[in-house]
Amino acid sequence: MDRPTALVPRHYVAVGPGPEDVVADPRGRVLTGVADGRILRLDALADPVAARVEVVAETGGRPLGLELLPDGDLLVCDAERGLLRVDTGDGTVRILADSVAGEPLRFCSNAVALSDGSVYFTVSSRRYPLEQWIGDIVEHTGTGRLLRLAPGGVAPEVVLDGLQFANGIAVGADESFLVVAETGACRLLRLWLTGPKAGRSEPFAENLPGMPDNLWRGAPDGPIWVALAGPRVPALDLFHRGAPGVRAAAARLAVRAPFRPTGAIAVQAFDDEGRVVHHLARRRSGYRMPTSVCEAGGHLILGSIWERGVAVCEPPAAKWPAPRVWRSANHPPRSDPAPPRG
Repeated sequence: MDRPTALVPRHYVAVGPGPEDVVADPRGRVLTGVADGRILRLDALADPVAARVEVVAETGGRPLGLELLPDGDLLVCDAERGLLRVDTGDGTVRILADSVAGEPLRFCSNAVALSDGSVYFTVSSRRYPLEQWIGDIVEHTGTGRLLRLAPGGVAPEVVLDGLQFANGIAVGADESFLVVAETGACRLLRLWLTGPKAGRSEPFAENLPGMPDNLWRGAPDGPIWVALAGPRVPALDLFHRGAPGVRAAAARLAVRAPFRPTGAIAVQAFDDEGRVVHHLARRRSGYRMPTSVCEAGGHLILGSIWERGVAVCEPPAAKWPAPRVWRSANHPPRSDPAPPRG
């Protein structure tokens, strides 16, 4: 798939500051976490007037990546508190892990749970906190990690180290491998869990047209969706080959400089062979820096750490069988207004 098709936002629904990740439940509702620590459940997003926003829980930190468990509980990677489990019924928050070998677990990014109860999750950077994320992208620190928490365990183990801003994570249809986004390297990595290659990592998709952020897979037989948080910058690729001291100095400037993302938005979807099955993009949009994407109610839903709402977009052309639990919503296309900022 050489040329992307149009990514068309129909409307926006205000939810709060920075809905960084979005995941859909079997009823077509969407869960997200915002900057003030709230976990929200969004319903009826097809109609911006009828849309409902419900507070499910408060983490007391900054929730990032979410993973919905079969029992309805939610795994939450909190950038300040670590790996959490949230009861979406009564809002109870339980800490599953807040340190790794005595080191506080900071910038916990995304998680996925396997059928055996093990949880794999990422740490984006060990050098920069969330609010200085751009420093890690510029310096190219390679301090990202993939961790594993065994079923019933309390002490995570390091599975992969030296990743370039480890971010989104998804599991293969048969749970034989994981896919991990390296935002700073513009690529997806495959880690084999079973078979003759177990324990080995290899490229899953390289030279992406943008910086991959959160990954989402709605069903084992569905594609792996990837939100591209920003377009690839060739000058930055070249800069990463420079001396470490120069990169570190530039990073110190970057974390203090004003930042405003471009209006270019894009998402991709991959099959388990690493082939692109969907590529949707828009060069100019009122919605900026999409950090997550999921399918719900016959729409694509975008989340963004930059915006104050989610974008409800037209679905892609039918090139992949939709999971049976998702319902189509035949609402007429709407204009592309500026997203809510307050």
